[in-house]
Amino acid sequence: MDFLYVVLPALIAILALLLVWLSFRRFRSLGARPHSALRIISERIFLSLVILVALALAASTTVNAILLHHERAAMPGQLYLVDGHHMRLDCSGSGSPTLVLDAGLGNDGLIWSAVQPALSQTTRVCSYDRAGMGWSDPVPPPRDADHIADQLHGLLAAAGINGPIVLMGHSIAGIYIRAYAIRYPGQVAGLVFVDASTPWQNRDPALQSEMHLNHPPRLRIFLTQAMLVLGIPRWMGACSSSFHGLDPARSRLAAENRCHLIVASPVGEMENFDRSGIETVHTTSFGSIPVLVLSSDPARALAAHQPQAMVDTWERMQGNLAHLSTRGRRIIAKGSGHYVQLDRPDLIEKEVPLFIDQIRGSAPPPAIYATVTTE
Repeated sequence: MDFLYVVLPALIAILALLLVWLSFRRFRSLGARPHSALRIISERIFLSLVILVALALAASTTVNAILLHHERAAMPGQLYLVDGHHMRLDCSGSGSPTLVLDAGLGNDGLIWSAVQPALSQTTRVCSYDRAGMGWSDPVPPPRDADHIADQLHGLLAAAGINGPIVLMGHSIAGIYIRAYAIRYPGQVAGLVFVDASTPWQNRDPALQSEMHLNHPPRLRIFLTQAMLVLGIPRWMGACSSSFHGLDPARSRLAAENRCHLIVASPVGEMENFDRSGIETVHTTSFGSIPVLVLSSDPARALAAHQPQAMVDTWERMQGNLAHLSTRGRRIIAKGSGHYVQLDRPDLIEKEVPLFIDQIRGSAPPPAIYATVTTE
């Protein structure tokens, strides 16, 4: 049972209606009491406001819960039980190795919807929701790379996917697929980093101001979650805003999931960023495992007035990812921002299937590794 977005809205609605009933009783009884006219008028105005606010909150949280339930009923993929918690996995296509898609911070597996159908024409492709995102249940902390990698391993095992796999991770998931390759090297046939984070980037002075790694006040987390449960973001348009590059149905689902957010989950990942870095930074080489790095365009970042030092640091870190293997190479996605899978799906649909075929041996390897090209 979904406590935050089913049980809690029901409790809020019941308490709100109880408050309305009590306020209405008090409203009616005031005329029979020996109070001054001013007090009666003032108290009735206050009770009227209480009734209106309670009814509004009851209606808002109830409608929001009903709409979330209705819209999210069309869940793509399947739920699997992993250590007592459900996790969603959406697989399509056939063939080996299986390409596993891991989303960035605050996103669920739907963020890959623009490219998964095309990639599925080459091999089996599975996107998934990390714990607490999309349709996957939240899990107790910590939300660090080792625990997240173990949960993905449990999910793949529950789905009967035992390898070989190619992991493709966007943004913070670049650290998580790195942790997976450390913990389960025999299963991993290749790594694809999509404008991916690197261990300890939070300690670099050029990036610290943008990462917002300070622990947010618990009151702010509580208020943000309360607003979501009450449905307030829905009436501000947050549940209907579209994602460019996704088809209308998936875009709507992704927007609804944003209004079903369990705030503690992405916050927990950010709070454990340093811990995740410690768990993965010691691995500076994966030997000869094929590595493909798809990076955002630094020219676009500069055009968006990002500081030169920040852009240079990100460029250096993307280059370091390509050197994790003797068979690594990097491609800069011309004109793309951070979400390469949305800004340049054509590049992913071209290069990742080629990467898969090279792993299979059905396509010739690159003439030279450790190269950087712009496409």
